[in-house]
Amino acid sequence: MIPEDFKFVKPGEVRVRFAPSPTGYFHIGTARGALFNYLFSKNHQGSFILRIEDTDKERSSPEFEKDIIEGLKWLGLDWSEGPDVGGEYGPYRQSERTDIYSDYLEKLLSQDKAYYCFCSEDELETQRQYQMSIGEAPKYSG
Repeated sequence: MIPEDFKFVKPGEVRVRFAPSPTGYFHIGTARGALFNYLFSKNHQGSFILRIEDTDKERSSPEFEKDIIEGLKWLGLDWSEGPDVGGEYGPYRQSERTDIYSDYLEKLLSQDKAYYCFCSEDELETQRQYQMSIGEAPKYSG
């Protein structure tokens, strides 16, 4: 049964991605997020896509990625696209998509739809701390 909020969804059109960061071993939080997305995609006869968010170079490791993939398989989850199965919209590791992102960034910059920030990390952290101290959610001030 499809909930009323999702009546607009046509079977087979849903594409749900799960994008764990391989900065630690597979755990219950990873399993929970994956299960929600997997079951949602299956309920709508859609695609479940695995993409690895490995942009944190200091903490990401192939060992953690392997453990996460094995954990997802242990749960009985399978994906139609991902780093180990390929697919039309790859690559499925964020670190392998930098050329794609660079091309789009250049387009946005040339259209004045994006801009560079020249703030230092210290300036941004000072702004963040100040906003939090007055009860505001941190946001970029530029």
